[in-house]
Amino acid sequence: MFMISPRTTSRRSSVVSNVSDIRRLKPHLEGNLKWLDTLECTSDVMCCRFNPDGTLVAVGQSDGAIKVFNSDTAVCLYSLTDGDTIKAHLPVTSVRFMLAASGDLKTEHHHILLASYASGMIKFWHYPSSSCLHTINEVRQTLTAALSPLGNKFLTAGDAEQIYVYDSETKTRVQTCEPSDSRDVMNGHRLRIFALQYHPWIPHVFISGGWDDTIMFWDDRQKHAVRRLYGPHICGDALDIDATHNHILTGSWRKDHILQIWDFESGKKIKDVPMDKFNSSQVM
Repeated sequence: MFMISPRTTSRRSSVVSNVSDIRRLKPHLEGNLKWLDTLECTSDVMCCRFNPDGTLVAVGQSDGAIKVFNSDTAVCLYSLTDGDTIKAHLPVTSVRFMLAASGDLKTEHHHILLASYASGMIKFWHYPSSSCLHTINEVRQTLTAALSPLGNKFLTAGDAEQIYVYDSETKTRVQTCEPSDSRDVMNGHRLRIFALQYHPWIPHVFISGGWDDTIMFWDDRQKHAVRRLYGPHICGDALDIDATHNHILTGSWRKDHILQIWDFESGKKIKDVPMDKFNSSQVM
């Protein structure tokens, strides 16, 4: 998974579920990086995300619980569970902080966390009160979710070919993005989808990745993908877009060529990020 603080003077926290042998887990660091702290979790970590100003870190666990930490003190501020998540006891697959529109005074639109679960649930948490405001139940394993830059739409995907586009205000599905019926046309995913990411400044455009070794480019107003690039084998929250350079960063579950950088416009690979030779690790 990728997790980088948006603050320029960033505090990057290591997230682990077992800190009994912290020295053994300490990563090898190069360049202007310093390991500052560790967030102690109660179950295996499946996903994590900084809020927009980098002051909070939300961590989704394998037991269905979400922990929200202060990124400066590493103190757990909120724990998000309810009867649904306790009963299902299935992993959190993605967490996203939602932004309220400028001038929006509705309390229910502030301090909201969007979370997807392997049970098929999509939940909207008001994390300061640890209360769930709304739940959507999808008839599938929901493995990822993403928010549009303006926050007016969100996406979900999982163990089926379909990517659902929802209206954030009404929580209703407004579009289904999927491949053509013809198996001779590659304009959508045919296997599980594990990652979604809206483009930070091109309206309606998003990308997706999964088991079929392709990154698909979509317009959320159209049913089929508009183009694709081949290569990354994505099995988790390992897809992002650099707004400054318009580059795509992918993380693949395999032995070699794990981290790769691609040009968004051309779809051509720019480079493979060298592996950490001092530690045995892979990006999911």
